[in-house]
Amino acid sequence: MTEKRMNTGLTVNGQHVQREIPVRQHLVDFLREDLGLTGSHLGCEYGVCGACQVMVDGQLVRGCLTLAVQMEGKTVDTVEGLSDRGDLQRLQQAFLAHNALQCGFCTSGMLLTALDLVQRNPGASRDEIREHISGNYCRCTGYQAIVDAIESVLRPASTEVDKLVKGVTP
Repeated sequence: MTEKRMNTGLTVNGQHVQREIPVRQHLVDFLREDLGLTGSHLGCEYGVCGACQVMVDGQLVRGCLTLAVQMEGKTVDTVEGLSDRGDLQRLQQAFLAHNALQCGFCTSGMLLTALDLVQRNPGASRDEIREHISGNYCRCTGYQAIVDAIESVLRPASTEVDKLVKGVTP
């Protein structure tokens, strides 16, 4: 029995893609296997870890829960595309500066979640940052450095003051 396929047209990282896609293929598998975009990872495959996240028409989407054929006419942005365009540059630099990554498995999903927060709630408090990233699992960093990195992008001026004051004792 042959697997049913559907002719699907979508835009991925600014490039139009037209393919015959198996109707049961998940978006993250299509991106990784068919397009070679391996920045999104398969973690839990149940939609709880956030490693497979991509942006679809500007909204965060779990690629392991979304069928690729559902992307007909939609725009998909992956961590590779957002990085190439410079959208993630400040966040990537902040993650490096704050040691907010170790193994890197969660990083692509965490960066997309952080970008979503920066765009939607630029005045987010630390508690709001924690809440926003709560759907992304990281087993290495303990989240503190990730929250610090995101906060440094949201409030760069206060971070500079903090750097100057760190060595001063009361």
